Amino acid sequence: MKNKPLPFGFVLAASLLILFIILPVLVTLFSTSLEELLTTITDRDVAHSIGLTFLAGGIATSIGILLGLPLAYILARTNFPGKSLLSGIVDLPLIIPHTAAGIALLLVFGRMGIVGSPLSKIGLFFTDSLPGIVVGMMFVSLPLLVNASREAFSSVDPELEQVARTDGASAWQIFWQVTLPLAWQGVLSGAITMWARGISEFGAVVILAYSPKIIPVLIYERFQGFGLSSATPVASLLLILVLILFALLRWLARSVETN
Repeated sequence: MKNKPLPFGFVLAASLLILFIILPVLVTLFSTSLEELLTTITDRDVAHSIGLTFLAGGIATSIGILLGLPLAYILARTNFPGKSLLSGIVDLPLIIPHTAAGIALLLVFGRMGIVGSPLSKIGLFFTDSLPGIVVGMMFVSLPLLVNASREAFSSVDPELEQVARTDGASAWQIFWQVTLPLAWQGVLSGAITMWARGISEFGAVVILAYSPKIIPVLIYERFQGFGLSSATPVASLLLILVLILFALLRWLARSVETN
């Protein structure tokens, strides 16, 4: 089918938006020389920070999948009093300023917090630790996974689940063998988005777990301490790695889909 001509205003608006997104990325990348990039790659602090960031993001996303998919399925398939309120609660992290979220998390998971205090007695600490980083990443990014998964589950025809139920399948079997295989693309997209959002978090993490430093915190520290010239190579390296990983994950998702 031949594409219809688009209004010039639409093309202009879309082009300006793409330029707005891509221009800062390109300027950052081209502001770093190859020598600076190689030096940054061999910087042990940077390597440790990147590894920690990706590890924490992976853990946060894994926990998010474990806890978020049941909630997404409930929101997609059931109606109950307070459903709109529950959906609003899920979206709260999207509208709360992330520094405020960090304070809220500190009050709950800090050493004197209502959750952090009892857990500290068994040796589980959230302040300035990997668990705190994971909590900060999860809080700000979980709505992306839940909302994407809810839309994916909603797109599955309920009659298919009813047929499986008629054939004697349990609710668990229906979810794993019918619903999830049909909705996996949306779930995977939500998981990738959650991971990407998690590793980019700064505000919530820096208050709850300033150290060990994830890469956004390290970039900010170097900018504050040594200026733009010190922070730019680290930012460039992070952009390159994230773009490569994001493209790879999207490619793998498409490859599985076509197969």
